[in-house]
Amino acid sequence: MPTPEVVLLDGGMSNALADRGQDLSGELWTARLLRDAPDEIAAVHRTYFAAGARVATTASYQASVDGLVRLGLDATEAARLITRSVTIARAVRDELAGDGVERLVAASVGPYGAVLADGSEYRGGYGLTAAELRDFHAPRLELLASAGPDLIAIETIPDVDEAEVLVGLLDEFALPAWVSYSIVADRTRAGQPLHDAFSVAAGSGRVLAVGVNCCAPADVASAVSAAVAVTGLPAVAYPNRGEAWDAASRSWAGSGAFDVRLAQDWVAAGARYVGGCCRVGPDDIAALSAVLGV
Repeated sequence: MPTPEVVLLDGGMSNALADRGQDLSGELWTARLLRDAPDEIAAVHRTYFAAGARVATTASYQASVDGLVRLGLDATEAARLITRSVTIARAVRDELAGDGVERLVAASVGPYGAVLADGSEYRGGYGLTAAELRDFHAPRLELLASAGPDLIAIETIPDVDEAEVLVGLLDEFALPAWVSYSIVADRTRAGQPLHDAFSVAAGSGRVLAVGVNCCAPADVASAVSAAVAVTGLPAVAYPNRGEAWDAASRSWAGSGAFDVRLAQDWVAAGARYVGGCCRVGPDDIAALSAVLGV
């Protein structure tokens, strides 16, 4: 049987920047480098492409106009940084054009909890109405889409309520997207069954893949099988190393390992977009490329 076509994603942005000596301890996180050191973000994109990744995920995960304004930027600068995340990735992608490899830019859209920097992105249930979540997400989706990415990566979503808002917003933009939940075992981080979570995207004409990210590698295969069974779509899978985020110390705790051999099971279960998330770096993506033959 021929090997299914797999699109190799990149790994974590923040850990790759930290490995380059960048200080990400402030509340602006990677968004500070969009302002102060955009060349460093470009360098990370280059490194992942060199490792075999075919998708550059933008450094916009926790960036929103309201969030950046709360941290001292004016609205104009905040909007400029959000669009810059896409233009940086596009410029790096375009540097490599002409070698016969199709590379894409995915505009990262993280959950509302990511801007709070208190770990609530791994809990969900923020106490916001659907209208409030829409008011938060719509402006940055519009900014990101205006900068010309190839697709939108809705990622690390902890609960069904937020996913419903984001999937509904996709109809306003002429871009494909993947929708990816952060999970624990067979539940979203907010505790909802994965069947219910994946069903949210089943009827969307904009969603090209559904799956999981920033979860333990051991939880991926069964989640991928569920995503494919529920939606009939290809799955996306990019776990972290299996560690836990400690919001108080702003660091990863515990132990974990990114065993690239597990990715063969993910592909067998229906994953077609495969990579890594937090604490997964360029060397891991190169190893993933080798084991999957992509």
